[in-house]
Amino acid sequence: MSLWRDYLAAHPDYASESPVVDQFGDSPELADALLELVLTGPKRATAGLATDGVPAVGTHWVMTDGAGRERAVLRTTEVRVGRLDSVDDQFAWDEGEGDRSRDDWLASHRRYFRRVIDPAMSDDDLDAVSVVFERFELVWPPTDR
Repeated sequence: MSLWRDYLAAHPDYASESPVVDQFGDSPELADALLELVLTGPKRATAGLATDGVPAVGTHWVMTDGAGRERAVLRTTEVRVGRLDSVDDQFAWDEGEGDRSRDDWLASHRRYFRRVIDPAMSDDDLDAVSVVFERFELVWPPTDR
C-alpha cells in the first residue's frame, strides 16, 4: 500500500492503524465515476449495507479505482445507521451524486441495493434495509483546497 505509506510518512501518528482497502460501487465503471467525485470535491459521504460492517469515526480507508489502483486515503468523520429511507436532504447532497436531491438519491440507491441484495425486492422492502450513512474527508493525496 504505497499510498498509505506516503500518508504515514506525513502523519506517523496513524502508523498502528491498518486501513481497509476498498472501492465504491459494484463495477469498475461505477468505482471510477464515484472516485472522481471524491477527487474533484462534491462527494463527501457514502452509504453501505450495515451487514457489511460499521466503520468507526476516525478510521481511515484506502480508496481504489475500478482497476484496483490506490487513489485516495479517506477518514471517516461521522457514522449513522438507519433505514435506507431515513436519508435526509443534507446527506443526499453530501454524497455528491446525480442532482444531489433526496428523491434522486433514494431512487439511485434503491436501484443499487436491489442489484447487490435481491433484484426482486420491492421499494418498501429496500426502504427498510439497515444502511450505514458515512461521512468522510479526503486526507490524501494532499490538496490545495
